Amino acid sequence: MLKQRIITALILAPLVIAGIFLLPFPAFVFAIAAITMVGFWEWTQFVDAKSRLGAMLVPAIALGASIFLMPTDVESLSALALSHQYMLLLGGVWWLGASMLAITYPSSSSLWSKATSLKYLFGLLTLLPFFWSILMLRAVNYAESPYHGAKLVMLVCFLVWAADTGAYFSGKRFGKRKMAPAVSPNKTIEGLVGGAVLAVMVTWGGAALMDIPFVSWGSLLVIAVLTVIASVLGDLVESMFKRASGIKDSGSILPGHGGVLDRIDSLTAALPIFALLYLWLV
Repeated sequence: MLKQRIITALILAPLVIAGIFLLPFPAFVFAIAAITMVGFWEWTQFVDAKSRLGAMLVPAIALGASIFLMPTDVESLSALALSHQYMLLLGGVWWLGASMLAITYPSSSSLWSKATSLKYLFGLLTLLPFFWSILMLRAVNYAESPYHGAKLVMLVCFLVWAADTGAYFSGKRFGKRKMAPAVSPNKTIEGLVGGAVLAVMVTWGGAALMDIPFVSWGSLLVIAVLTVIASVLGDLVESMFKRASGIKDSGSILPGHGGVLDRIDSLTAALPIFALLYLWLV
C-alpha cells in the first residue's frame, strides 16, 4: 500500500502542478468542473439513493446552473462579482456549521442521517464553493500576470500538505487530547497545533518565494491558522459522512489513496476559507 501511495503521488503531483500553472483558463475551468463532478459521484454513496446515476442529476443540474448563472470569465472572477462573494460567504457559513456537526458526532447524526435531501444539500455546500473558490483564486490578476493566481492556488495546496504532515508527526509524538474521537480517533489537538505551526512557516516561506503579497504578516498568520483549522475540519467532515455510511474510502480511482474526495477533503474546506479571507475580508 505504501509503495502504491508513493507511485501514485509521484505521478499525480506533477500533473496537478502542471494543470494549475499551464492550463489555459477555459481548460482549467473544465478540469476543475470534471474533478468536482467526480467528487459528486463519490458523494452519491452518502445519500442512500436507489440509483447512483439518478443521484447525479441534482448535483449535475446545480453545477451546470451555477456555471450558467455566474460569470466564469477571468475579469468577473478577479473582480469578485456579487454572486462570487455570496458563494464564498456560503462556503464559510457551511464549514462553520459542518465543523460543529463533526465535533459533536455521533449525537449530531440524528439531525441529518435519515434525511436524504440534507445529504444532497451537504454535498452541494461542500463542492460548489470548492469549485468556485479555486476559479476565483486562479483568476487573480490574470490579465497582468497569468501565473499569479496559480501561485495562490499552489500556496493553499502547500499549506494543506504542510498541515497534514505537521499534524501527523506532532500528533504521533505528542498527541493526547482527541479532537473528535467518534469520527477520527487519531486526530488530536496537539497534532492540530503542530500542523498549524508548520503550515504557517510554509505559508510564510511560500509567499516570500513566490512573491505573493499579504496585507501584513499578521494577516498571513490569521489566514494560515484559520485555513489550517478549516482543512482539518474538512477532513473530519468527510470522515464523518463515510463513517455514517459504513464506507472506508470514497472510491478507488487513485491507487493507494482511495477516491478523489479522500484526496481533496481538506481542500474542499481550505480553499473557500482561504479565498474568503484573502480575497474578500482581509
